[in-house]
Amino acid sequence: MVKGKIKFYTVWKGRKPGIYESWDACQQQIKGFDGAQFKSFESRSEAEQALEKNYWDYISKSTPITKTPSTHTASSSNNAIILDSICVDAACSGNPGLMEYRCVDTRTRKEIFSSPKYPDATNNIGEFLGLVHALALCKNKNVNTVIYTDSKTAMSWVKNKKVKTNLALTTKNKVVFELIDRAIQWLILNTYSTKILKWETEKWGEIPADYGRK
Repeated sequence: MVKGKIKFYTVWKGRKPGIYESWDACQQQIKGFDGAQFKSFESRSEAEQALEKNYWDYISKSTPITKTPSTHTASSSNNAIILDSICVDAACSGNPGLMEYRCVDTRTRKEIFSSPKYPDATNNIGEFLGLVHALALCKNKNVNTVIYTDSKTAMSWVKNKKVKTNLALTTKNKVVFELIDRAIQWLILNTYSTKILKWETEKWGEIPADYGRK
């Protein structure tokens, strides 16, 4: 029987970071580990070089993206999912209710960041905050990747640098409004080359960052 081609797995963040020569060995380090970071390579030398660098240098390496003005969003080329990307989503128990948001690697579905749970908020606000959080992270890490969101509302708010919500300010959600103001200020003061794409739920299913609580 002909054996499959050996791959080498770099684990930047896991139970024990390092180089692993099988998927099973890699899984032992990342399965159930919050925010695990890993990637496969064709040779040990590539994997070792990657370990000395940052995970974010590699997640979009195979799909370089041309810089675009920060005031525009884009459409997926050929209606295909760009796997070397990240995506954000929010969940809210009630409207308003307990809200949270997170970002994951589109290909691996490994969580990159997640927010605390905020009371007396809405899903749209969570989608917006998650998107701005991801934009700021990409700029801070100097990563030129694609960000997917399934929220047209959040995309519109980001584009216009303005949040239109009927949510009333209360003592419970004061911190949420502070986060909104901070996000808007970031959009006003910063430019970015990151593309924001709409996740086509009807064609592709739920966005990978979905919390799976529907």
